[in-house]
Amino acid sequence: MKTQEPILVCGSGIAGLACALGLARAGLPAALLGPRQSPAVRAADDYHPRVYAISPASRELLDRLGAWPLMDARRITAVEAMEVHGDADGRLDLSAWQDARDTLAWIVEAGEMERALHQAVRVMGIAWHEDRFERLETRGLGVRVTTAQGRVLDAALLVGADGARSPVRLAAGIEHHYTPYGDMGVVAHLDIGLPHQNRACQWFTGDSVFALLPMPDTADGPQASLVWSMHEGRAREWLALDADAQQAFFAAHARAITGDRLGPLRLRTRPQGFPLTLERSAMIAPGVALVGDAAHRVHPLAGQGLNLGLGDVRDLLDVLRTREPQRAPGDPRILARYRRRRAEPVCAMGLVTDGLHRLFGTSNAPVAWARNQGMRLVDGLPFLKRRLIRAAAGD
Repeated sequence: MKTQEPILVCGSGIAGLACALGLARAGLPAALLGPRQSPAVRAADDYHPRVYAISPASRELLDRLGAWPLMDARRITAVEAMEVHGDADGRLDLSAWQDARDTLAWIVEAGEMERALHQAVRVMGIAWHEDRFERLETRGLGVRVTTAQGRVLDAALLVGADGARSPVRLAAGIEHHYTPYGDMGVVAHLDIGLPHQNRACQWFTGDSVFALLPMPDTADGPQASLVWSMHEGRAREWLALDADAQQAFFAAHARAITGDRLGPLRLRTRPQGFPLTLERSAMIAPGVALVGDAAHRVHPLAGQGLNLGLGDVRDLLDVLRTREPQRAPGDPRILARYRRRRAEPVCAMGLVTDGLHRLFGTSNAPVAWARNQGMRLVDGLPFLKRRLIRAAAGD
């Protein structure tokens, strides 16, 4: 079977769904290629294990796509302030009011975003090939995709939104650099002893990064989401323990790290881990553009991975929407514009997150003193804090 599609988006995660929606809303017919697994509506106190901090720029995009209004507002938590603790006496406090804002970010479940995006895709009537990408041929300025079930799809442009191990990236021969950190990010939801007051908290301990994100209250009281980046060996040992031993390990370390800043912390869900890497790619090939994790990955300590991927979607849509009428979506000049547009934000975020990881990962005494002094210095400079807030917001 052979069909013709102007633009084909491979990948049915958040970045792929958002890209297909954006194309359709811009009047650029597109189709999705990938499994269709629409997340179910969860019970009131049952939350998806993975949550994201959505920046104002990302929220604006999701709003324009019609997805944000479809999310359950009761499951979204505004972050109004953030406090960052060094491994000594360094501390940095950021509040939305310091830049005349109401909110720094919103904490949203991955499953809730996917559910809303699936619903918006259905409303827009976007074609969806429930199949797997198999191979790729370049044809003029476009591509021909063959699927696992033998479908042949000709497209003016193929968008690879198929995750960190991207088969599209591999088939297109796009240059890719991969650096493992030797760490894992462990996530879980917690019952906390004190109200979070819409504040996110983060502690650099020297050998780990411990972050608590505000979540909606449950019937058991206040709740937060944990993102704990630690050495892979220690993470695997913890994850291999039974539930009681996991609780005991967590309680001892959490109290030592946080000093009961939010009262006693208790695991509400079983922790899950994922390896941390620094990845970057050339992002384009003839007739192909990558977005999201297929294009790059950064350390989660700044919570900007998904925002960076949605920035890819936003810029790709803008480049395609404003291209000259005579140029096809897969024209090399159009794709080069997209790569140039993303070069600075992707490089900057990679440098910042990798630099912070290295800065707080060394036990060298002069460096430890300097990093904590630096945090206290920045905390006393309002104009620098405003710059940090605006950068995190995507302004």
